[in-house]
Amino acid sequence: MRKIIFLVTVTIALISCDKKSKVEKAVDQIPTVEIKVERFDKLFFETQPKDLGKLKKDFSFFFPAGNDDSVWTNKMKDPIWRELYTEVQKKYANIEPVRSDFETLLKHIKYYFPQTKTPKIITVISEMDYNNKVIYADSLVIISLELYLGKDHKFYQYPKYLKQNFEQKQIMPDIVSAFSEKKISPVTDKNLLGQMIYFGKQLYLKDLLLPDYADADKIGYSPAQIKWCQENESYMWRYFLEKEMIYSDDQKLVTRFITVAPFSKFYLEIDNESPGRVGAWVGWQIVRSFMKNNEVTLPELLKMNAKEIFEKSKYKPNKNVE
Repeated sequence: MRKIIFLVTVTIALISCDKKSKVEKAVDQIPTVEIKVERFDKLFFETQPKDLGKLKKDFSFFFPAGNDDSVWTNKMKDPIWRELYTEVQKKYANIEPVRSDFETLLKHIKYYFPQTKTPKIITVISEMDYNNKVIYADSLVIISLELYLGKDHKFYQYPKYLKQNFEQKQIMPDIVSAFSEKKISPVTDKNLLGQMIYFGKQLYLKDLLLPDYADADKIGYSPAQIKWCQENESYMWRYFLEKEMIYSDDQKLVTRFITVAPFSKFYLEIDNESPGRVGAWVGWQIVRSFMKNNEVTLPELLKMNAKEIFEKSKYKPNKNVE
């Protein structure tokens, strides 16, 4: 009996690997496109004030109308900005690893979304706006390098739950998050389930576009936080159902279970152990279950409403791990 179970397990594993390898083989066949990286961060801080006009002409979208040139020349000379620039250059003197990672990511994007334009990357040093670490436009990807210096960098006076993702390895997941906003239909159901499934779709895109990344890196958790979610999945789902939260329009639930936060708010003793965004994590598991149990294309998934996905997902949370 044990032999039979072992053989079945191995067969399933081999089938899964073969399926994955077919996708990856197809991705490998996509012609590699040379990605251009423009270091606006370097150009800005190494430009002489007298040459500012040329920089403004070449990168007009970074210079809003109405600002006097002194705003920019003062920034060029400001000691704090220049120290930040020095730290960014120490970390990213060689931008090749980022360029190479994006090249791989873009091949996966083009496999699933063949009409995607090939953008160029522009690196900047911005205002440490952690809500906009990456911007993905049709032909541009703008990366704020000052937010990827490493979680322990001296400049980061932020809570641990934020700065734990100020790492270079988070650049590609953040790019996919920005890319997904153009591909996933906006939330029409304002209930908790709608939010869960929206971010579940975003995380499922990371499964496809970043197949070599760990789940922790896709969602921005530590390995311990992923483990907590896995061990408490059944409990969390039961809590959502018993409290009748799934179809509730109470927007406080979004803050409690979807928004980036130090922990989720069950208002129980487990709160301090939980990571933030557990609603997004559960939504991810629902979308994974839906795709496992239904023959649906990726574009169809990204357009479907949350209620239909949930009802057809056959989602069953894993039982608590003792």
